[in-house]
Amino acid sequence: MQQNTGFAAYFRPDKLEDSLELLSRQSLRVVAGATDIYPARVAHRAWANPQLESWLDISAISSLQGITTTATGWRLGALVTWSDLLAADLPPCFNALKAAAREVGGLQIQNRATVAGNLCNASPAADGVPPLLCLDAQVELASAGGKRVIPLAEFILGNRQTMRRSDELLTAIIVPSPGSTALAGNSLDSRFFKLGARKYLVISIVMAAGLVQWDENKNLVDCRFSIGSCSPVAQRLTAFENDLAGLNLDDMARGSLAVAELVTLDHIEFLSPIDDVRADAIYRRNAAVACLQELLESHVSFYRASVS
Repeated sequence: MQQNTGFAAYFRPDKLEDSLELLSRQSLRVVAGATDIYPARVAHRAWANPQLESWLDISAISSLQGITTTATGWRLGALVTWSDLLAADLPPCFNALKAAAREVGGLQIQNRATVAGNLCNASPAADGVPPLLCLDAQVELASAGGKRVIPLAEFILGNRQTMRRSDELLTAIIVPSPGSTALAGNSLDSRFFKLGARKYLVISIVMAAGLVQWDENKNLVDCRFSIGSCSPVAQRLTAFENDLAGLNLDDMARGSLAVAELVTLDHIEFLSPIDDVRADAIYRRNAAVACLQELLESHVSFYRASVS
């Protein structure tokens, strides 16, 4: 259905195939919750630049709603909001993503904004990206010609840049089940830490997410860490993860200092933080180390408490 609303054109189909057909024929700005696009549109108009565009509103497509469990993990439809995510009954590996959900704007934004939209907007400060990187998430892209699935780590190319073609929709986020969670005695913990200038309605200075698993012998059997707001795209910290591999709690001195010493500036040397109104690059780099130390300490404290 096309409506005259002051846009060049506005479409709000209720079927996915109709949306894909529209995208195959013309250039359209895709919106779902529209929590990013509306402020940007108002800003353009304030500077006498109306930016008339044709819009494709996908919010009426019921097949893009909901979180489902699959044989290999979970599928988050493109219209799943942050509030939907928070209300869903999901395992502990999603705790970091749920913690990030609570940090996205205020309740009104969480009720409207979609997790998929956060990825497509591709801000370096997108709250959902670090936790989803730790989950090895993938994105499903659909066009009139078919579907493709690519890792989230490859999907976001830079600031406001993704691999989505103009004729494609991001239809789902796919999260594989962590392979070792089925092992008896394992303890999994997932956490998110966001540093900002205030408590609510804040764009992050630094974000960190972590997912760890310990076995019954107190050995670290899996660990995944990522950092956001310190480079054009959030990054997994593979060197840090490799250095932590096989860590045993009984081999560590007790106390937060011993844990903190496992994190160094060398682990984030490849990041490229910038100077902006929220923080300078030097502060961000040191804050990233502090956030990782805080995350690791909280993971270790959680497991110590669970086995005591």
